[in-house]
Amino acid sequence: MRVRDGYVVHREVLDESRLETVAQKGTWSTKPTVSERMKDMLRCSVSQVKNVLLTWIPILSWLPKYPFRENIISDLMSGCSVGIMHLPQGMAYALLASLRPVLGLYSSLYPVLVYCIFGTSRHISIGTFAVISIMVGSVTERLAPDSNFILNGTNGSEIVNLAARDSYRVQVACSLTVLSGIFQLLLGLVKFGFMVTYLSEPLIRGYTTASACHVCVSQLKYLFGVKPARFTGPFALVYTLVDVCRLFPQTEIPELVVSLVALAVLIIVKELNDCYRQKIPLPIPIELIVIITATVVTYFCGLNTEYSVDVVGEIPTGFKPPRAPDTTLFSQLIGDAFAVAIVGYAINISLGKTFAIKHGYKVDSNQELVSLGLCNTIGGLFRCYAVTSSMSRSLVQESTGGKTQVAGMISSVIVLIAVLKIGSLFEDLPKAVLSTIVFVNLKGMFKQFMDLPMLWKTNKVDLLVWLVTFISTILLNLDLGLAVSIGFSMLTIIFKTQLPRYSILGNVPGTELYLDIDAYKEAKEIPGIKIFHSSATINFTNAEMYLESLQEKSGIDIGKLQTEKKKQEAKQRREQEKQKKREKDEAKKNVCILLNKNKDNQNGVVLSMPDTDSDISGKGQINWGYHSNRVTSDSDSDSYEVFTVDSNQGEGGKKSCCRSGTHSIILDVSVTSSMDTVAVKTLKNIFSDFGDVGVTIYLAGCQACVVEQMERANFFSEAVPKSCLFVSVHDAVLHIFKKLGQEDNDFDVSCVTQM
Repeated sequence: MRVRDGYVVHREVLDESRLETVAQKGTWSTKPTVSERMKDMLRCSVSQVKNVLLTWIPILSWLPKYPFRENIISDLMSGCSVGIMHLPQGMAYALLASLRPVLGLYSSLYPVLVYCIFGTSRHISIGTFAVISIMVGSVTERLAPDSNFILNGTNGSEIVNLAARDSYRVQVACSLTVLSGIFQLLLGLVKFGFMVTYLSEPLIRGYTTASACHVCVSQLKYLFGVKPARFTGPFALVYTLVDVCRLFPQTEIPELVVSLVALAVLIIVKELNDCYRQKIPLPIPIELIVIITATVVTYFCGLNTEYSVDVVGEIPTGFKPPRAPDTTLFSQLIGDAFAVAIVGYAINISLGKTFAIKHGYKVDSNQELVSLGLCNTIGGLFRCYAVTSSMSRSLVQESTGGKTQVAGMISSVIVLIAVLKIGSLFEDLPKAVLSTIVFVNLKGMFKQFMDLPMLWKTNKVDLLVWLVTFISTILLNLDLGLAVSIGFSMLTIIFKTQLPRYSILGNVPGTELYLDIDAYKEAKEIPGIKIFHSSATINFTNAEMYLESLQEKSGIDIGKLQTEKKKQEAKQRREQEKQKKREKDEAKKNVCILLNKNKDNQNGVVLSMPDTDSDISGKGQINWGYHSNRVTSDSDSDSYEVFTVDSNQGEGGKKSCCRSGTHSIILDVSVTSSMDTVAVKTLKNIFSDFGDVGVTIYLAGCQACVVEQMERANFFSEAVPKSCLFVSVHDAVLHIFKKLGQEDNDFDVSCVTQM
C-alpha cells in the first residue's frame, strides 16, 4: 500500500516453515533432465539446423538483413581508413614478432575475413597487435636465435644465414599460432568463455602497459641502429636496456635522424587528428604518408647504400599455398600458446564488450572465443601469426562511422591489393620508420599509467594487482609475468573471502531498516538482541573467523560462560547437598521434639514452639529450597552478569541464561550464496554452544538455494527447527518480541513500516 512517497506493509511474521506454506514452495525442477537434453541435442529438424547455423556462423543472420543504403557509405569510409592503417601497422608489428614484414600483411588479411564470417562484434578490427606480436617474437627468437644459423664467411668472419633463419622463424610462429587457435577453439566449444572474468581489468591494463615497455625496449635497436646481444628469461628487459645504453656511442647517426624526423611528424599529425577529429571526416593517414615518403627518400637518396640505413628488404608479392604446422614443435610451445590464447582473447572480448555496450548490441563471449580460434587456426596455415583486436584501429573503425563487419571486409580488400601489387614497392622502407610507428601507437597503453592515482583513491587491492602485474611482467618476461599476476589476483580473491567485514546491525527507528551501528548514527541496537552481519559468504576459509568475530562483536565469550555455567551448576549441587543434609538434620530434630513432646504431654508438661518458623503451615518441617531463590556467580567473574529468566512463555520452556542482558542473536546471512559442510557444522556449533549458555540463535535472510543445501546437510532437527529461519531480520525481531511478551515494547520497532 502506497503512502505518499513511502509504503506500508501489512503481513504476518514469516519464518521458513510458514513461508513454504504461504508461498507454496515446490520440489519440482524446471530444468530438463540429462536424458531430455540428450534427446533434444540428437533431434534433427529444419528449425534446429537453422538455429545451429545462425549461432555458429553469425554472418548468415545479419548479412541477409544488411541495410545497404543506410550503412554502405559509412562502412566503405571506415573500411578504407582501417585498411590504410593495416598496411604500416602490419609491417611494423611483424618486426616485433621477429618476422618478415609481409607476414604482417598476411595477418591483416586472412584473419580479418574469417572474423567477418564468425565474429559477433561489429566494430573491432582484428589483425596484428603490439602485445601479441612481442609475445610471438619472444618465442621465435628463443627457438630460432641467430646463433643457430651462423655460417663461416671469408677471412674467418661469421655471417648469419638470414634466409634459413627467417624460414624457421615463420615455421615456429605459424605453429604457435595454430596451437593457440586450437586452445581457443576447444575452450569456446566447451563454453569456457567466462574464464576471462578471472582476468580483471587492472590485471589486463597492468599487463598491457608492461608489454608496451617490452615493445619499446625491443625497438630501440632500430631507432639507434645498434645491435645489442639477445637475452632471454627473467630480467631480459633490464639486461637488454643496459646493453643498449652501453652501445649508445656506436649509434648510427643517419638512422637516428630518420627516426627522430619520422617520430616528430607522426606525433604532431596524430595530435592534430585528435584535436580536430570532430571537424574532419577522416583522420589524416599520416602513417601511410610517412611510409611512402621515407621509402621514396631512401630509394632516391641511396640511404641504404650510402649511409647503411637498415631497410625492410625483399617483400614477395602474391600468396603462398597453405602449409601444415610443424607438430613436433607443439611440445615446446604449449605454455606460450596458452598464454597467447588467453591474452589475445582477453583483449578481444574487453574491446568487443566496450563497443557493444556503447552501441546497444550483444557480443557472445563463447562465439568470440571460437571465432578468434578460427582466425588463428586458419591464419596459421596461411603463414599468419597470432592476432587479436587492435585498440587504435578499432577506435578508428568506430569513429569513422563503421556499422558492421562489412568495414572489415573492405579493409581486407585494401590489404589484398597491397599484397598483390604494391608490396614490393616498400622494399626500401627503413626499419627505423616502422619502429617509430610502433612507438607512437603505444601512446594509448602508456596512458594507462594514469590508472595508478585513480586506483589509489578508489581501491588499494586493485592498485596492488596492477603494480604486481606490471612489475612481474617487466622483470620476469611476458609468460612468467602473466602466470604470477594471475596467481596473485587469485590470492586477493582468497584474502577477500577470508577477511570480510563483520558488524552489529541496529534498527533505524520507525523503519524495517537494519544498518551497521558503526557507520550509521541513527541505527540503534535493540536491547537484549544482537544482530550480526558478515559481508562475505560463510565457507571453510572463514568459518572459524566468523565464530570468533560473533563472540567478539556480541560480547559473549562462550568458553568463559560455559566455565561459569559449570561452576554455577557445581555450586548448585553443593547447595542442594547441604540443603538435603540440613533437611535430614531438621527432620531428625523434629522427630526428637515430637517424641519429647509426647513424653512431656504424658507427664503433664506443655512445651511451646518458637513463632519464627510458624509459616510452615503446620506441616511440622521446613523446606529450605524455597528460601534460596537467587544464585550469584563466583567473585572472579565480575564482568559477567549471569542471571536466570523464566522462559516458559517462549519455546521449550527452559531456563535461559544471559550475559549483559543479551537473550537473542540474529545472524543475517542474506549475502551467503552457498553453504559448504564446514559452514553448516559451524552454524550447528553456534546453535549448540550459545544455546548452552541460554542465548537463542535465529537466522535471517537465507536464500532458497542455501536452505536447500542446509536441508541436504541435515542441518535442521528438533534442536534447530525451521522456525528459527526468518525471511528478514525484521521478522526475526518481531518474533522475539512476541515470544517474550513484549509486543508493546518501549523500543521503536513497529510492525507497520513507513518512512
